[in-house]
Amino acid sequence: MKGAFALLLAGTVLLRASLGSKREPVLKEPCRPGFSQSFYTVLVPRDLLQGRSVLKDTILSSGGVKFNGCSGNQGVAFESSNPSFRVAKDGSIYTSHDGVNLAKPVQFLVIAHNHPNTHSWETTVQLALDGPPRVLPVLTANQQEVPSNQQTVMPSQPTLPPHQQISLETSPNEDAYGPQPVPFSIRFPGKHRRHKRDWVIPPINVPENSRGPFPQILVSIRSDKDKSNQIRYSITGVGADQPPNEVFKIDPVTGKMFVTKPMDREERSFYHLRAHAVDMNGIQVETPIDLYIYVIDMNDNRPEFQNQVYNGSVLENARPGTYVMTVTANDADDNATSNGMVQYLIKSELPHSPNSHLFTINSLTGDIATVAAGLDREKVSQYTLIVQATDMEGVQSYGLSNTATAIITVIDINDNPPELTDTTFSGEVQENKVGVVVANLTVLDRDQPHTPNWNAVYKILSGDSFNHFTIRTNPENNDGMVTVVKAVDYEQNRAFMLNVAVYNQVPLANNIPSSMQHTAGVTISVQDVNEPPYFLNSPKLIRFQEGVPAGTSIATFPAKDPDIFMQQSIRYAKLADPANWLTINATSGQITTTAILDRESVYVKNNIYEATFLATDNGYPPASGTGTLQIYLTDVNDNPPTLLPRQAQICERSNGHGINLTASDADTDPNVGPFIFELPLYHTSARRNWTITRINGDNVRLGLRIHYLESGVYEVPITVTDSGNPPLSNQSSITVKVCPCDENGDCTTLGAVAAAGLGTGAIIAILICIIILLSMVLLFVVWMKRREKERQNKQLLIDPEDDVRDNILKYDEEGGGEEDQDYDLSQLQQPESLDHIIGKGPGVRRVDERPVIPESQYPIRPMVPHPGDIGDFINEGLRAADNDPTAPPYDSLLVFDYEGSGSTAGSVSSLNSSSTGDQSYDYLNDWGPRFKKLADMYGGGDDD
Repeated sequence: MKGAFALLLAGTVLLRASLGSKREPVLKEPCRPGFSQSFYTVLVPRDLLQGRSVLKDTILSSGGVKFNGCSGNQGVAFESSNPSFRVAKDGSIYTSHDGVNLAKPVQFLVIAHNHPNTHSWETTVQLALDGPPRVLPVLTANQQEVPSNQQTVMPSQPTLPPHQQISLETSPNEDAYGPQPVPFSIRFPGKHRRHKRDWVIPPINVPENSRGPFPQILVSIRSDKDKSNQIRYSITGVGADQPPNEVFKIDPVTGKMFVTKPMDREERSFYHLRAHAVDMNGIQVETPIDLYIYVIDMNDNRPEFQNQVYNGSVLENARPGTYVMTVTANDADDNATSNGMVQYLIKSELPHSPNSHLFTINSLTGDIATVAAGLDREKVSQYTLIVQATDMEGVQSYGLSNTATAIITVIDINDNPPELTDTTFSGEVQENKVGVVVANLTVLDRDQPHTPNWNAVYKILSGDSFNHFTIRTNPENNDGMVTVVKAVDYEQNRAFMLNVAVYNQVPLANNIPSSMQHTAGVTISVQDVNEPPYFLNSPKLIRFQEGVPAGTSIATFPAKDPDIFMQQSIRYAKLADPANWLTINATSGQITTTAILDRESVYVKNNIYEATFLATDNGYPPASGTGTLQIYLTDVNDNPPTLLPRQAQICERSNGHGINLTASDADTDPNVGPFIFELPLYHTSARRNWTITRINGDNVRLGLRIHYLESGVYEVPITVTDSGNPPLSNQSSITVKVCPCDENGDCTTLGAVAAAGLGTGAIIAILICIIILLSMVLLFVVWMKRREKERQNKQLLIDPEDDVRDNILKYDEEGGGEEDQDYDLSQLQQPESLDHIIGKGPGVRRVDERPVIPESQYPIRPMVPHPGDIGDFINEGLRAADNDPTAPPYDSLLVFDYEGSGSTAGSVSSLNSSSTGDQSYDYLNDWGPRFKKLADMYGGGDDD
C-alpha cells in the first residue's frame, strides 16, 4: 500500500526498572497449570509462502505456544478453533492442509485439555507474515509496557539504524484511580521511505468497571495521507455498529477512538473491531486494520456454590482419608487470574463429637474427606459443616467469600450384634394345637431400626428334632415368636428344651465379635387335653358278594383312645348309612347287615358302598372321632337283560331297512353279553312276519320277513338271554308301528294316523265333532251381540220429562249480611294464591280452602247406559262425593268478597220469609217441564 496507519496508543506507564536496577526478591508462588501468555503474536517468514499459500504440515512456529502442566505435559492435548492449523504437544504450530493463505493476519483460539478432560485452558494466537526489517517503537519511561502475557513472538529482532529511531513525547496524567492513558505518536522522518508491509497491532486492554469519566480515549488512528487529503475514520464490528452498539466510538476527523461506558468482562471479554479510512468521497484510502480489545478482569464477583445445601454420607467407623463428598463453587471472574481462583475451607463443624475436627476439605478441589477416626452412628448420626469458598487464591484479607452447608449423614454398619435380654425363656402349649405362639423372645440391637443391620433372625440350634417349632420375627419390635408348626403329643413329649440363637440379616462388620448373649434356652411345657378316639384303619375296605341277607355280621370296626393316661370307655354309633343297610354294636363295634346288599343300588358307586361310624369317649368334654367303612360288592347274575327301544316304526313294505335293538344288563362282566336274541317259538305270527339279524353281541336288527305288512300297531315279542352262570333270560315286547312311507322311507302323516289304529270312520267322526263345536261357539257369539243390542234399544222406565239426571243445577248460597255480625271479614277474603296453604302445617285451616290431598276417583258413566244401571250409578257417585274431602262445598260457611261499608245493595237479612202461603207460585208453570214438579208442589197446578 502507498500509505499506512499510525497507531496512537493510550496506556499506563508500567515500566519500573531499567538496565542495572536492582530487583526486589519475589516469593515463589505455587505452580498453576496454564499457558504462559493469554495472547501470542507469531510472525511467519515470507519465504515459507509458495506463491500466495502455505503447504500442508509446514511448521509455522517451533514452540509457538508455551504450556506449563506443573508435572509435565503428559496427557495434555491442544485443540485449534481454526481447522487450517494444528498445535503439536510441544506447542509448535503446523498447517493442516495445503493452500493456507497468510496474506492477511489470522487469529484463532488454542484450547488445552488434560487427560481426564476435567479442566481446559485457552489462549489466542495471531499469525502474520514477517517481512523486511521493520521499524520498532522505542518506549520511554512514561509509556506503556506491553504486559508479559502479551509479548510478541518474533524470529529475530534486528537493530534499527539510528535514523529510524522514534521520538515520543509524553506527559504524565495520574488521578486517584491510578495512571490514565496518555496519547503518543509514531513519527517517521519524511526523507526516509518506509517499505510496504502490514501492521500487526497488539491487543488493547481495557479494565472492567472503570469509573470514567466517559467517553475515555483508547486509540488514535492516523493515516499518512491526512496531509494531502481530508480523511474520515470509522470503526465496524461488535460494540461499534453491531449489538451492543456504540460501546466504542471514533472521532471521524481526528481518528480518536473512545470507550463510552464501563465494561463488564463477565458479559463480554473480547471485542474485534476494524478501523477504516476513506476520503470525502467515501473512497477507501487505506487497508482496514484489525483492533483487538480485551476487557481486563477485576475481582467483582463472589464465588457462588452450585447448591446452598449439600448432602453426603459416610460409613461409620470409616478410616481417615475416606472420601465423603465434593462441594463446588464457581466464580464468574477470570479463572486464569487470581480473581477467579477459588479455594475452600471448613468454617465450622457440629457437633464436636468425638472431637471437633473429623473432616477436612481439599482447598483446590472441594473434596471433603474424613481426617480422624471415631465416627459412631449410635452416638452422632449427622454432622453439619459450614464450607467457605474464597477467590484471590483463598486470601481472606482481600478475597471475596461465600458459604454453603454440607450435611453429612453417618451410615449405619452392623457393628452391634443382637443380644437376647435373658438367658432363659419359657412357654406352654396344648397338645394338637398348631399355629399358636407359645413364647416371646426379646432382643436388643443398637443399630439403626428396621434395617438389615437391626433385623433379627432366630434359629433353633437343638431340642426340636421333629421340627415342631419355628421362630418368626416380629417386624415391629424385632421380637422372636416361637410358633408351633407341627402338633405336639402329650403322650409322647411332655416338655421341650430348645436352644436358640439370634443373628442379623447381614453379617457383622469386620473385627466385630458376636455377643455372649446371642443364645438362650427356651422351655416349652405341653398340656394334656382329651383327644378323640380314632379308628385304627380308616377307611376300612372289605369285600362281599351282593345279595348278602339281612342279619349277617360283616366286620368289626374298633377305635382306640389316644389318652393312655386316662381310663375312658368308647361307644359306637352310626353316622352315615345312605341305604340303611347296616347297624353297629355300641360297645364292641360289630357291624351287621339289616337289608340285602345290592350292587346295582344307586347308593353304590364303582361297586363300593360307604358308611361312616362315630366313636365317642366319656371324657370331659366328650371327644369323638369318625371312621369310614367301604364294602366292595362283587357282582352276581341277578338282573335279566332288557331291550331298547321299546317303541319303533317301520314301513309297510320291506325296503331293506329295519329297527336296531340293543340289549342292556345292570350286571357287570361276565354276567352281561354277548346276548342271545330270538323270537318265541309259540308266537307263530311273529315268526312268520318278522326276522332278527345279529349285528354284534349286544345289538340286532328287527325287520319284515314278508314283502308287505298292513299298516297298524304290532307287538313283537323277543327273548334275550345273557352270558351269566347260570344265564338269565327276559322276554321283551317291542311296539312297532307299520305305516306307508314316502320315497325317502319316512312315514306319511296319514299313514302315521292309520298306524296309530284309527280307521277312516274314526277320522270322519273326529272331524264332525270339531265342526259342531265351532258352530256352537259361533251361535253363542251371535246371541250375545243380539242381547246387547236389545238392552240398548229398550225404553226408559220413567217419563223423559221426569228424568232429572241432567237437570240438577247448583246455585251458590248466600250467608248472613255483611254488617249483621261483628266478624273479622279479613279472614273471608279470597286468597290470591295457594302457596301459604301448601306450606301450612296440620291444624286449624280456613274453611274456604281446598284440602291439598289427592283427589278421589269417581265412577265412570258408560257411554250407552242401561236403564237399570242408573240407580246404581247415582248411588256410587253419591258415596264417592260424600267421602271426597276435595269436593265443594268444603264447609257450611261460604265465603264471599266483602264489598265494604255503605254498599248500595241492601242486606238480604232484611228480607222476610212468608209463611202465610199468600205468595203465588203460578209463574213456575211458565218455566217449562223442568219446573213442573215444583209448580205442582207450590202453585197448585193443573193436577189440583
